[in-house]
Amino acid sequence: MATESQPSPESKEVRDINGAQTLLRGLAVIEAVAAEGTTLAAIGAAIGCTRSTTQRLAAALVRTGYLRQIRNQTYALGPKLIQLGYLAREHLPLPALARPHLETLAARTHDTIHLGIRDGNNVLYLDKIAGQRGLEMRSRIGHIMPIALTGVGRALMLDMDQAQWRVLYDAARVSSGREGPPWDEYVVTMQSYVRRGVTMDFEDNEPGICCVAAPVRDVQNGIIAAISIASAVTYMSRERMEALVPEILQAAAALGHELGWQKPSWSAA
Repeated sequence: MATESQPSPESKEVRDINGAQTLLRGLAVIEAVAAEGTTLAAIGAAIGCTRSTTQRLAAALVRTGYLRQIRNQTYALGPKLIQLGYLAREHLPLPALARPHLETLAARTHDTIHLGIRDGNNVLYLDKIAGQRGLEMRSRIGHIMPIALTGVGRALMLDMDQAQWRVLYDAARVSSGREGPPWDEYVVTMQSYVRRGVTMDFEDNEPGICCVAAPVRDVQNGIIAAISIASAVTYMSRERMEALVPEILQAAAALGHELGWQKPSWSAA
């Protein structure tokens, strides 16, 4: 009795290769649309395929929700990508994602490293790596502090307007029982931090402790967390704090890239 012939290993390998090539081309189409290549001609030029091949790939992606056709042969990203984007964020807990970057920063500086997020009028410390200088700070994982008084907290405030700053500034004075700098001085300082993209704490939060901090941004360019380098004033002269600015910016940017952040094209180098 005749039996059905089995495909040769060679033909299966060819199918696998062709399938992988189709998958990569499909992903290239999505990336081309994301880069504003919205017409078939622009997409085809970006991925190096003929018009007919590009049209077949785009049609398949529209059917599955990865693209949507908004006008005849004009495309935009589809709802499926939004769903997957939110799922991807949920599958990447921030502390776990940040930890390697914090460890690298700690190894390079030997100082205490903090990761914080906003919790109402406070900053909540999600992670901390103690420094190597035998210095203990009162901060700890799960601890909250007035957001407007700390370096890491101020980094979370950089995209806010002055009215929001004032609310948090007043709340910090009430909760801490400390006067802090006068409001006019505070505003000028915050404006300088906005221009630089980093914040500093000159013993404002804890006597004898200074820090440099920077915001972490996500795919929408919003601030979702902040990282700081902190140590005793003995090790944190103003000159050293300035020298640490590139370190903290690099660490914050590296973590941001993992969250989908891209530096805006209009930003200064």
